[in-house]
Amino acid sequence: MTPPVTDRRPIDVTAWIGGYPFREVPHPEPDILVRVLEREGLAGAWVGHLPGAFHRDPVPSNRALYAAVERWPGVLLPAPIVRPDWPDWTGMLRDAVNAGAPAVRAYPAQWGLGPAHPAMADLAFACGEAGLALHITVRFEDLRQRHTMDTVGDVSAATLRALARLPGSRCQLVVAGAARELIEETHWGLTEVEQERVYYDFGWVWGPPEDHFAHLVRTIGARRLAFSSWWPLRLTQQSRALIDLLPDADRVDVPDHAFADGRSIAAAAQRVQPLKSARDGEAGTPVRAVR
Repeated sequence: MTPPVTDRRPIDVTAWIGGYPFREVPHPEPDILVRVLEREGLAGAWVGHLPGAFHRDPVPSNRALYAAVERWPGVLLPAPIVRPDWPDWTGMLRDAVNAGAPAVRAYPAQWGLGPAHPAMADLAFACGEAGLALHITVRFEDLRQRHTMDTVGDVSAATLRALARLPGSRCQLVVAGAARELIEETHWGLTEVEQERVYYDFGWVWGPPEDHFAHLVRTIGARRLAFSSWWPLRLTQQSRALIDLLPDADRVDVPDHAFADGRSIAAAAQRVQPLKSARDGEAGTPVRAVR
């Protein structure tokens, strides 16, 4: 029997350890992240390995991630990379399951995988089958501060909608780094059933005076918006500040627990009722291979 959850603080869905190739980032070590989470009132974090997002082969990066977080079980939760156009990607997914990962990360912009690429569809189906969320990073930095060597564009709404619309998919999709415009372009292009499987890390959404965050809370709802720190790339106080700065009427109606977080999304990924995948039985499909 699973023990009851006694710590109801949110779990951060977007944090990394390790260096960043385009500028120096402060304290990317895992022990510092643990202290940051405690300071910000977060129970834990889905942790990725930042250098691996820019490497062709994710395996060494995942190996380093598993080794780095093993001292903090239940607090630093590995979210390894699974690159579905790479040899033995199902082995990467199997390793994630065996390591107790709640999610895996994909970087389609860095890999050149557009909205119609079948590998991303295979990954989404496989994550749904394995009970893992699929975490997509739209961007790492604002266009105005990117290094001239960082020429990769943002993940498009078309790519996100294509993943959410897959017939028969059970994949719970987490979108990190999207502003209001991309969130609305994605959300309102989906059916109600598809919308229920997509969550948006709101760390990049503007608060006052534009009040984009308040608008999203009123329109798409707090349950679709997820807590994040974005350590070590952005200010970790952003999520808390956005909630604290909601207009009084909205703040009363949406307490902290109304928002999504790593715990609620992982639970949703694991409790989806079995459905027959649209790809079950197709020759060569790797969806079942992770079992």
